[in-house]
Formats: sequence, C-alpha cells, structure tokens
Amino acid sequence: MADFRFSPDLVRALLREQHPDLADLELRDVDGGWGNQLWRLGEDLAVRMPRTEGAPEQLRIEQKWLPALCDRLPLPVPRPVRVGEPSSLFPHTWTIMRWIEGEPADHAPITRLDAAGVLADFLRALHLPSPPDAPVNPVRGVPLAAIAEGAASWFSHIADYPRVDNALEIWEKAVAAPPWTGAPLWLHADLHPANVVVRSGQLTGVIDFGELCTGDPATDLAAAWILLPAGAAPAFFDAYQHADDATITRARGLAVLKSLVLISIGQNGRLGRPGGKPTWEPAGYAALDRALAF
Repeated sequence: MADFRFSPDLVRALLREQHPDLADLELRDVDGGWGNQLWRLGEDLAVRMPRTEGAPEQLRIEQKWLPALCDRLPLPVPRPVRVGEPSSLFPHTWTIMRWIEGEPADHAPITRLDAAGVLADFLRALHLPSPPDAPVNPVRGVPLAAIAEGAASWFSHIADYPRVDNALEIWEKAVAAPPWTGAPLWLHADLHPANVVVRSGQLTGVIDFGELCTGDPATDLAAAWILLPAGAAPAFFDAYQHADDATITRARGLAVLKSLVLISIGQNGRLGRPGGKPTWEPAGYAALDRALAF
C-alpha cells in the first residue's frame, strides 16, 4: 500500500549488495510518493523502491524506455542510471535515478503564466510517434468511450459542488467528441501536481514516468488545467500548436475527470484514510475551477 515505508537499512543493504560504489553516499528519506518510496542519495541521485502491486512493472517501463526519451526532452526528468535487480534481500526491481531539484506542485503550485510555453515545449518534444512495441495502458491514452462507464462514479465526490452539472456536461462532451485517429504518440500519461516539480513558481521538471505509454495526446494535454495557473490554457494550446478542437474538448473533459481523482484522494487524506493525500484535494478543486472557466 502507498503508506507502507521501507527501512533505510534495507536500502543501504541493497546498495552494498548491487551498487557498492554508491553505498556510502548520504541517504535521506523523501516525503511523498505513491507506488514507490523515494530516498535522496548523495546530491545528484535518488533511489526508488516499489511498494504497490503494479509498481515493479512501472519501474521496468521507466528503465527500458525513459533513457531513450530523456535527451530530447527540454525539462529535467529522472533518468535511470542504475537498475536494482530482485535478490534475497528484496524480491522486486528498484531504480537509482537522477535527482530532480524542486518542490512538487501540490505543495508549491505553478504560478507563472509563462509556464504555459514551458509545458507546451515539453509535450511537443515528448509527443512523437511511438514504436510498435511501446507500452499501452488499458485506461490511459485510449478512446474515452472505453472508460466512460467507470468514470461516472467519480462525480459522487463533488455532489455538493455548485457546478457539478457543468462538470458532468464537459465530460460528456469529451466522450462524444471525435476520438484520436492519428498515430499513437508517446505520453507521460500521469501529469498531476505531485508528478512535476516547481521552483519560484515555474515548472522546472517532470517526474514519475511509471505510466509512460502510447495513445491519444489529450491524456497529457489535460495538464493545461491540471497544472497551469488560471488563464494559461489558451497560451498553452497556442504554443503546443497541434491540438484541434476535438482534442482540446477531450483534454478538457479529462481535466475534469483527473480533478475528481485528485479530490477523492485528497478527501481520503483529510479523513485520515490509508493512501490519502491531503494536499491533493485543494489542488483538485483548483484544477476543476480552471477547467470549468475555460
């Protein structure tokens, strides 16, 4: 579960077993994370260890595909530099990667309007056709009709929100919009405030590529409302250049849906439930307000 924590002694033992040249670097636990627990290793590295059922496979995706993408991306990302293999000490893979400096956006939101261009540049560089063997995800990058039935329950989390009907309308328009018919594109597929880092109000890095997959770019373009400050979405789409009206409609609907997920996880945190993230609820409502105001 996402609240489970490994001991630093285990991490140190794994380093000594498999990467002894790094084993004496300072090791500091980092707050946050969901499927993986994170430690800072020295000044420039981090150790990432899976703690949920699907996290090892997500790490394998990062280990295989992210190094090939890093060089073309205009923002710092956590390039894997060493791979930890299953052993008698720990039965799953784990990763040593580059440390990305900054605060996660659920603690320090993006406030600069020119972040629209920074995010657009990043996604233009990422959103290139993927190879035939690129990973696919059953619920990300897919036609919205494929997830519409399961999405309906998320609206119960904002039953008292005064514009819940408007939010539902935006989602329904997204489901009805023409689906993506272009080549499947590389997607981060999990852009939300805890997966980007910020310095002085500016977007300065993108982290957690465990959901990296291929498909409809609207999945990532929802970040125009999930991440950017109010009023920045038009400038973002102008800078991105490649989103038609149908893609923007799908992206806006996905922004509504993603905001509901943030709100739900945040509510769990506020109520002290396992896996909850209290900072996600206000971030989710802020994103929802931005999507509705577009």
